[in-house]
Amino acid sequence: MSDRKRVLVAMSGGVDSSVTAALLKEQGYDVIGVSLQLYDRPEHSPSGGKTCCSLTDVMDAARVAKKLGIPFQVIDMRGRFQELVIDDFVAEYASGRTPNPCARCNERIKFGLLLETADALNADLLATGHYARIEQDEDGVFQLCKGHDPRKDQTYFLFAMNQEQLSRTIFPVGRMEKPEVRALAARFGLPVASKQESQEICFIPDNDYVRFLEERGVTNPGGDIVDREGKRLAGHDGIHHYTVGQRRGLGIAWKEPLYVTALDAENARVVVGPKEELLKTELLADQLTWTGTPISGVFRGACSIRYRQQPVPCRAELQADGRLRITFDTPQSGVTPGQAAVLYDGDRVVGGGWIL
Repeated sequence: MSDRKRVLVAMSGGVDSSVTAALLKEQGYDVIGVSLQLYDRPEHSPSGGKTCCSLTDVMDAARVAKKLGIPFQVIDMRGRFQELVIDDFVAEYASGRTPNPCARCNERIKFGLLLETADALNADLLATGHYARIEQDEDGVFQLCKGHDPRKDQTYFLFAMNQEQLSRTIFPVGRMEKPEVRALAARFGLPVASKQESQEICFIPDNDYVRFLEERGVTNPGGDIVDREGKRLAGHDGIHHYTVGQRRGLGIAWKEPLYVTALDAENARVVVGPKEELLKTELLADQLTWTGTPISGVFRGACSIRYRQQPVPCRAELQADGRLRITFDTPQSGVTPGQAAVLYDGDRVVGGGWIL
């Protein structure tokens, strides 16, 4: 490269971000690797868990950087991560919502604070190992588009990116499929070529949400499990034990399977019903963000309400109070308050918000 742009690579210690760093170095970029220290690993967490950002992952990232011969540093963001992600996670559960900490981390940490770090290190660009693409259209607008591997596409977690962030970010593996990435890791001789995928929430490696929440002061009072008419069916020990769509652990003998259909934090009630009562024709979302120009009038496109859900046809319309109403062409199961609702126009992310 004639101008040899400097790029900051967020290295999680996994194969995707490691290949990202290797590819960019091979292409002639001035690459700097960074890992984020986001939380203190709990003493009771299992070793070798399927998470990211642990001490082991940071050490793996350092090994990759040494192999590639690029500068590497660890940035301590524990305080900000606690404030912007973990505290939000705890507060959401306490209020009867089911949060999405990965999307919040991308919004507030990886493409918020990390871009500030790029500025401090005089980096022109930020690169990550996300499976997504950024295209610039004929009007010069940057578009966030789905990754080529439909099984790995991560645009659902990235919907809050704005034009400034998109203009300074690159996703080198977004046009690849996972087997390709693993093959490249082997070609580059990276020590993480066969490393397993991260699957659990990074700061709860044992996946015990209830313990984690209660250690942080969530002591929702017990209450009633009721049907949609309000008839009491059983008791519960706190709504933080439940999420919309949950079937197991209700402790109710019934003629048909029951699912959690709603959580009423104000009255400490868990509402349950048969599977068909999970179906919703519409939702409301707030805290809206747009990758480009906000929609106006009625938008016809598609919507995802959970990671790895194929977007479903919908119409969306801004309300007078600033919220977004999304109406599905066919009723959808598991519309969960606290999760993201992401709008798509084909492969392009339009924007989204948080389900109320």
